[in-house]
Amino acid sequence: MRTLPAGQYLPGHSFLHRLDARAKMLCLFFLIAAVIGASSLWGYALVVAVIAILILFSGLPLRYAVAPARSMYLFLLVIWLMNAFFFDGEDALVSWGIFQLSRGGMGQGFRVVSNVVLVLILGNLLTMTTLPTQVTTALASLIKPLALVGVPTEEVAMIISVAFQFIPTLLEESELIKMAQIARGARFESKKLSERAASFLPLVVPIFISAFRRAEELALAMEARGYRNAKNRTQRQKEPLVLADYGALVVCALICLVQFLLRW
Repeated sequence: MRTLPAGQYLPGHSFLHRLDARAKMLCLFFLIAAVIGASSLWGYALVVAVIAILILFSGLPLRYAVAPARSMYLFLLVIWLMNAFFFDGEDALVSWGIFQLSRGGMGQGFRVVSNVVLVLILGNLLTMTTLPTQVTTALASLIKPLALVGVPTEEVAMIISVAFQFIPTLLEESELIKMAQIARGARFESKKLSERAASFLPLVVPIFISAFRRAEELALAMEARGYRNAKNRTQRQKEPLVLADYGALVVCALICLVQFLLRW
């Protein structure tokens, strides 16, 4: 079974746990912009330093904070290889048919993989320090202006919140299905790529069936509890942002600004 609760909320009393969910989501947007805007070694050093401080402020073990990136190392390796061999065909170091390994491609692959890893860690810090109900309320509050153009903001917030909440559950079930397949002779660790690919195929159908079954159970449970329309539901009165929330927003906005100034 999985020992790292990637994306699962962990109760705590750290600085990040105490921040308002709306402030945390806005800070996440600022920091993602800072990650995307990183274009130099100093830019990435700034983002890594900020994430290290956030992990310290979250009170979470390092292995929990970086768990999503560790579990996706094969996917990240594929992204790097695709960029390294296909991004830049000029001044290729090694050329073999359509595959052309170049310095520019390797550099681009490093940037893409670094951005994905950093964004994964930031998103994981949000979900591990914020209750799903708080995420739903914060999303509904932040996208509320879209209701002026007819967007059902309450339903959208509920859908996104449920999706976030079920990611750890589906990952847990995927690991259980994988262990069951290994007990039946599946060779996930085989050195032959064809055998490894064939062993992963039986995972797809059970995972999809499990996801649809859980979605149906959730729909029945919501209907049994009288859920019909998020718009007509009574909601808890939102608490105003405090000084710490505004301070976090200002700091994250300044980090984003500094990051884009480093591009010049």
